[in-house]
Amino acid sequence: MTNVPKLFGSLAFNERVMKDRLPAKTYKEFQRAVAAGEPLSRELADIMAYAMKDWALEHGCTHYTHWFQPMTGITAEKHESFIQPAADGRVIMGFSGKDLIQGEPDASSFPSGGLRATFEARGYTAWDPTSYAFIKDDCLCIPTAFCSYTGDVLDKKTPLLRSIAALDKSAKRVLALFGIHTEKIVTNVGPEQEYFLVDKKLWEKRRDLVYCGRTLFGAKVPKGQEMEDHYFGVIKPRVKAFMEELDEELWKLGVLAKTEHNEVAPAQHELAPIFSPVNIATDHNQLMMEYMKRIAMKHGMVCLLHEKPFEGINGSGKHNNWSISTVEGKNLFDPGDDVYNNDQFLLFLAAVLKGVDEYQDVMRATVASAGNDHRLGANEAPPAIVSVFLGTELTGVLEAIAADKPYKAHHETMMKLSGETVPALEKDNTDRNRTSPFAFTGNKFEFRMLGSQASIACTNAYLNTIFAEELDWVAEELKGVKPAGLSKAVKALVKKIYLAHKRIVFNGNGYTDEWVAEAEKRGLLNLKSTPEALAAMSAKKNVDLVVKHGIFTKSEVESRVEIQYELYNKTLNIEALTMLDMLHKDLLPAAEKYLKDLTTTAMNEKALGIKPDTTFLDKLDKATIQMFADGTKLEKVLLAAEKIADQKKAGTAYHDKVLAAMDTLRASGDAVEAMLGSEYLPYPTYGDLLYGIND
Repeated sequence: MTNVPKLFGSLAFNERVMKDRLPAKTYKEFQRAVAAGEPLSRELADIMAYAMKDWALEHGCTHYTHWFQPMTGITAEKHESFIQPAADGRVIMGFSGKDLIQGEPDASSFPSGGLRATFEARGYTAWDPTSYAFIKDDCLCIPTAFCSYTGDVLDKKTPLLRSIAALDKSAKRVLALFGIHTEKIVTNVGPEQEYFLVDKKLWEKRRDLVYCGRTLFGAKVPKGQEMEDHYFGVIKPRVKAFMEELDEELWKLGVLAKTEHNEVAPAQHELAPIFSPVNIATDHNQLMMEYMKRIAMKHGMVCLLHEKPFEGINGSGKHNNWSISTVEGKNLFDPGDDVYNNDQFLLFLAAVLKGVDEYQDVMRATVASAGNDHRLGANEAPPAIVSVFLGTELTGVLEAIAADKPYKAHHETMMKLSGETVPALEKDNTDRNRTSPFAFTGNKFEFRMLGSQASIACTNAYLNTIFAEELDWVAEELKGVKPAGLSKAVKALVKKIYLAHKRIVFNGNGYTDEWVAEAEKRGLLNLKSTPEALAAMSAKKNVDLVVKHGIFTKSEVESRVEIQYELYNKTLNIEALTMLDMLHKDLLPAAEKYLKDLTTTAMNEKALGIKPDTTFLDKLDKATIQMFADGTKLEKVLLAAEKIADQKKAGTAYHDKVLAAMDTLRASGDAVEAMLGSEYLPYPTYGDLLYGIND
């Protein structure tokens, strides 16, 4: 490995590069404009573009692109060369401030949810100067926002940037009550990325993995994850080589790739970064997923980012660690040594509880997808019920405040394991609860419901906006309170909030049926499917929230809901068609060939005067007939769903009818697969896929 500090950020146009290449006056002007959210002057943009171009050319770039994040959930780029014609037939390498600030990709072929007609093609990209430009594939990539000709937002980045501004304004209002003044509030996020690696040659033989990213058939193998021997286990050399190259490529881009390990399921792994500002973290997570896929291919593997690639073992999520701090570095979720008397922390904590309780439905909606529906509530991930884990210490503090009693802190913060041999361990003020959807973990909240292939932009845009709304409410409640009475007023307000919203606090095991029943008694929502969750995003209070804070217009919310319904329906349609394709081209022919051979053997035995035992043959024949019947049923309900024009109604049909028929076909198909002899198996089995990387 090369010198990591020297390598890190070598392909990013970051602060270090700017200081080296820009005049001091220009650099300071640029920093001031970005901090204030002001537009860049044309002169400043030209200087920035010139420096950026020279830096890119020195690194071998011939093209640049406005890199953006449309509603497809992945990134998009249109490459433009730096060449400009000269008078004598030669070319020069040019790049102006206008080229840097604004681009014009075709917007007609991206999802718009009805905001744009197909013939209305013009769209615009606008440079996001808060994220560093970087070099990828010898191309200068400029992070941008994306909108239509009419100004409608068509990307995931713009709402996130707006939410950052909204939270900045609201948090400053509350901090001012405590005499704290800061230039800027920063939302920091560290998204832990889970993924699977499978052998590429095996992947190529599975239509379901190629078309859908998950297996649609797959009989259970003798060993799954029940031995718990993969989690944090020794990393196989081939996987280790992949991880090393992934780290190196991400470090070049300035991505803070930090922690890597084997996850719970066989062939499952995780990569976690260090926290960074949320807009940068969003860019970096998109790059992380892209590089995982491309580098895995180089090592003869395929990276699966689907939330549930394999039935019967854990799926993959993306734990969104979310915190708020001042630009000077003060973490606003740090409880300090004396939580009971830390009024500022308690007020921010109470605002979070209020926000999660009031907007639990839309928080669930931000993580809704066809893939994630297989994971949530499956006793491997948080349930579809949103709740907050605080731990014994913080819950005790809030209960004491609610009862108007002093709180006696637990002073035992050190643990001894083995006399004087092993150093004493410092205990945190909360345990970790891996079953909680929204858990406080010491100085941050971990939102664990996100799917592994999802962009983190939407979820964090809503988290920021919800918190901004509650902080504005808190500021209004405390308006006019004198400094001398502030502590008493804060305690009273924290008590009021906690008593009104304590139902959202749950410190127990979220995987149990008892919690599902308890949550229902508390009036908490259990939105199990994407169609149910998306309906919540359209609720008036949730639309009013984002419109009030300038995150979306009403039509932009409606368009996003429409896009998500359409994506859900298309996903299930592709999966159902793939399933039928595999049934008719793989499973049925394999079963029929095996049946034919078994029948021939039985007939030969009978001809020799031996009474054949046809028990197994009859069982396989019956299972094959059932599988075919289940496939016919799926064809019927799929055809009916395809005819429904209204996306919302279609979503209900796909969930209630198509998905149910797919589950039935899967069960009968897996039963047939389990009976097939090795030479008749039509595709690699779960055992091949999960244990296929041996070196």
